[in-house]
This record gives sequence, structure tokens and C-alpha cells, in this order.
Amino acid sequence: MMQTDRQSTFLKSSSKGRADTRQQPAVPWILTLPLVALCLVLAGLSAAWAQEEPQWRHASALTGEPKYPADFRHFDYVNPDAPKGGIVRLGESRGFDTLNPVLSKGNPAPGLGLMYDSLLEPALDEININSEYGLIAEALRYPADYSWVEYRLNPQARWQDGTPISVDDVIWSFEKIKEVNPSQAFYYRHVEKAEPAGENVIRFSFDSAGNRELPKIVGQLIILPKHWWEGTGPDGKPRDIARGTLEPPLGSGPYRIRSFEPGRNIVYERVEDYWAKEHPVRIGSYNFDVVRYDVFLDSAVELEAFKGDQYDFREELSANVWSKAYDFPAVRDGRVVLEEFPSKASGRMQAYVPNLRREKFQDPRIREALNYAYDFETTNAVVSAGLHKRIGSYFAGTELASSGLPTGKELEILETVRDEVPPEVFTKPFENPVGGNPQNVRENLRQAVRLFREAGYKLDGGRMVDAKTGEQFSIEFIYFDRSAERGLLPYTKNLENIGVKTVLRLIDVPQYINRVQNRDFDMATLVWGQSLSPGNEQRDFWGSEAADRPQSRNYGGIKDPAVDKLIERVIFAKDRDELVAATHALDRVLLWNHYVVPQFYSDVDRTARWNRFSHPAELPEYTHGFPAIWWWDAEKAAAVRGAQ
Repeated sequence: MMQTDRQSTFLKSSSKGRADTRQQPAVPWILTLPLVALCLVLAGLSAAWAQEEPQWRHASALTGEPKYPADFRHFDYVNPDAPKGGIVRLGESRGFDTLNPVLSKGNPAPGLGLMYDSLLEPALDEININSEYGLIAEALRYPADYSWVEYRLNPQARWQDGTPISVDDVIWSFEKIKEVNPSQAFYYRHVEKAEPAGENVIRFSFDSAGNRELPKIVGQLIILPKHWWEGTGPDGKPRDIARGTLEPPLGSGPYRIRSFEPGRNIVYERVEDYWAKEHPVRIGSYNFDVVRYDVFLDSAVELEAFKGDQYDFREELSANVWSKAYDFPAVRDGRVVLEEFPSKASGRMQAYVPNLRREKFQDPRIREALNYAYDFETTNAVVSAGLHKRIGSYFAGTELASSGLPTGKELEILETVRDEVPPEVFTKPFENPVGGNPQNVRENLRQAVRLFREAGYKLDGGRMVDAKTGEQFSIEFIYFDRSAERGLLPYTKNLENIGVKTVLRLIDVPQYINRVQNRDFDMATLVWGQSLSPGNEQRDFWGSEAADRPQSRNYGGIKDPAVDKLIERVIFAKDRDELVAATHALDRVLLWNHYVVPQFYSDVDRTARWNRFSHPAELPEYTHGFPAIWWWDAEKAAAVRGAQ
């Protein structure tokens, strides 16, 4: 229809400049052109119409082409014949008080994602979120300028009560999630509207062109059942998506809730008549009949529970625990398997994060001094058995981490903000101070004192005080896990040695979350995970607009015009090479502003599991995929049971 209307407009006659238009029939202007010119015009019109009507596709890639063709039967990394059955038990360190999956307040139950499908599904063997394949949406299309995207729903898509998933469900989900969750409202703020665009088709329109990622992030939207949330609960009262609930909600995914105890455990059961169980993106996945999460609020208790066979699989985040706590009988006799998997799916920044909203942290020399006081090398050797690596990038462990001096496209991008960034960006590779021995530590602390003095402080009787007010510089560290003290105590000792007063404040998880979200902290340990295809989320991490929004992930409160400009270069990168160069530039500028004190990371995932499970021979490149593509192995389970 759009083609026809536009074509008729182009073919309208024009009488302007004609000698006698009243006596001659109007001739379409296009028919008066020479043959060659006519061919050129028609070619141009064809190109314009083709751009207006992009082709439907089964998948979309951020760069390049999707790996799997339209007729693929299953992902390469799954076992399509994996048996269904058994149970997998998982440990969780955070309690829960709601089964509402979209609220920003409260603690949602673990595993709620098992209940819901999205429009698109990523492949685990392609660069993170690079390619996504239709699920609830059987196809998508968008123009060359990425100014909108349309999704055509799969007519087989069903809610677990048998109701078809509709265009209204998608639009309602999008609008409600933005309404009740400020972080999601910010994330999707460049989506101007969602509206029907034909039978079973939704169009999302964007406020500007060129943002290659927007069609894909809309595809990740969790889709909720409008008819269920607008209905009444068992108590006869209307349900409310804006409030927490302990009524098991209706989903569309491979699992539903079977039972739960708030804050203690939740059990999911596989949906036998799941609408997508034979879908190519689901074949060989979600093989367990039951998935159970048990909550352990104390990390030491959680470890002992694993040793006692109260849950099955554990990712060990503490290098010290990994090196010392896994020599127990079940490991020695093979009932528990210890295995390391390469960690290639994402980068990370884990750091001590000062709250820049507090005046004492606003001088970059102070923040640099805090890094000089952190002796990573000694802490790593004593606390972490030397198993960690120092973070030297906001994208540590990936090709997106900057290194050396900027060259080529990265240098070209940085030149656009040269007058707005520290000069060291162009002249010195960023390197963290190196400790590890008394001589290095003493020199680093001398550098820290020098920087404090340059920022207007002085040592007075062993106290680092403001030279004008006499107030001692102090830092309160908040944390929720007592095991964090193993790393905190050496750091705070060094700070005390240069006259900084430190306070360690152990608080519970809900209080910790509230204080971080409400920006009520001096210093906290925080983590940002990074995909291999960074984009719009960078605004939420480091952008000025996010700094004063309580529930954003700009925890430290960064407000920097140069950072904002570089984020836009990342988002609007036209190809992979430009994306990498722009990310390097952003990384380098963030580092040289000393916004955080980088901690450590590991390039492997350290896992322990009770030996009841099997996995495909070739796991996906970017993740071990547990438990999504693993399965219950009855023979192994019997051997473990017999050994016990």
C-alpha cells in the first residue's frame, strides 16, 4: 500500500511552465524523459521503494551475517537427542520477596527468566548478542537506516494457558515495563512508540536513525501476558504489574513455578506442552524436568551446603576458596567434578567505586591517590593464591580493552575530544601502580601523599587533613559479605598509613542494594559486566544523563561530556572495526579519569558440580551453558548414589 501511494505521487502531472495546459491533456512528466534518463529515474525509484520495504528475515546480526540459515534445525552446540528428565539444584545467595519479573524495587525470585520467551533468542556460539534468531517473532525487518523495526509474530506462540501471544501483549509489555522500571525506561528511551503494523505485526519506531543496536535490544524485551496481569487474582482483587506479588505468574517459556517459600527456595517444573519445544532455537535445551533454587544468605554456609550435596552446581568466584576449600572426599573420589572453562563471553570492570557526588572524590588526583594505595599484587598472592589478574580496562579480558598508545581509527576518534580529556590519553599507556614488595608499596604511598597534597591536603600528626578546614579525609566502605574483608583490610591499612580514616560497614544485602541505588555510600565494590558488542547500555553505565538517576548503573556518578560523546561513537559505529576503535577510545578516557580503583578478574570460570550431568561434546565458544544445554545423566547419578 505504501508503494502504491508513493508511486502515484511520483507520477502526478505538472502543468507549470506549459504553453497551453487548458487545451492539452496533462502528460505524466516521467513519460517526457529520454529513454536513458527514464531508466535512471526508474532505477532510483526502485531503490527508494526497496529501501522503504525491507525484506523479512529470520535473524539479525549486529555486524556481518547470522551464522545459521533460515532453515537451520538446531544450534550446533546442542545435543538434539538430549534426554529429558531429572532435577538440577542451584544455590542462590540473595533472598527474594516477589515473583514480578520487571520491577526495579524488591528482590525478584531467581530463575524467573525460565518462564518467559522473548521476541528473539541469541546463539551462544556467536559474539555476545551479535546474532539473534526469531522465537516469539518468526521474522523481523528494518530499513537500512535502522529508524524502525517490525516483528511478525509466530502464530504458534502461546501462553501456558493456551492463549496466543498477541500484538497487544507485546505493546502492553513494552509500555508497562517502561512505566514501572526507570532503568528500562532509560534503556528504551529512544524507542518513540510501539504500534500495530498489520496482521500479527508490531512496529517499533525510533527517535533517530543509525542506531544499529536498537532493533536487537527491542527483540530482547520480556513479553508478558496482558490478559493475565489485567485480570483478578485468587483473592478477587485486580492484579497490578506495578506492585510485587507472590502469586505465580503466567508465562510462555519452558518452565512454570511448581512451589516456593519466599526468601528460601523456588522450584520450577518443565512445561510438557511448551509451544516452542520443537523450535530450532530450543531443540536440545532446557532438558531438566525440575530446576530448584535454594537460598543461602551466608557464603560459608552456602559452600558447606554444596559439600553436603544440598545443591548440584557452583561457580566459585573466590580464588582463595577455590585454592583451599575443595579438597574433600567427594572431590577425591570423583563424585564432585572440578572444571575450569575459558571465560570469553564478556569483559568486566570490578572496582572500588568512589561516589563522585561527594565533593571529596571530585578531584581526579584524589582518586588516583586511592589507586596508589591499593597493593593488588600482595593481596592477590596472600588472599587469592595468585589466581587473579589485575583489571586494567573497563572491558578486561576482551579485544575491546585498550592498550599501548592510540593509533589509527581510535586516534582519529580521540582527536574529536582532545581538549576535553586528560592529556595522558595521547601520551602514555594506562598502567595501574604495581606493588608486591615493601619497596614498591612505600613508593606508591609516597605518590599517594604527593597527589593528596596537590589536591589541597596535608599530613598533620599522621592524619590526612584538608589544609583549609583541618577535616580529616575519611572513607566508609560498605559491603555485604564478610569474606570481602580479606581484601579490604590490607587496602584500608595502607590508607590508614597515609592518614586516611577508614570505616568498614558490614550490612545485609537489601540494605546494600538500597544504599547503592540511592547513592548513599562513600565507597563500594561494584561490578559491570560487558558484552562483546557494547552499545546502548554504556549510557546507563557512564552517561551524564544516568548519573543522577537513582537506579541507573552509573553508580559512581560520572558526568563527562567527552565520555558522553564517545559513548555515542560506540552506539553509532557502522561496523565491527569502528566499534572496537570507539570502545578502545571510551575505555582509555574512563581509565585516565581515575573514576574507580580497579580490582581483579579471572579469565576462566571455576566450577564444581556433583557428577550427575552430561553436556554436548563441543560446548559453545562463549559459555559452558550450564544448565541450559546440559542434561541429567542417569548412569552417572546412579554411580554417585552408589558411592554415597
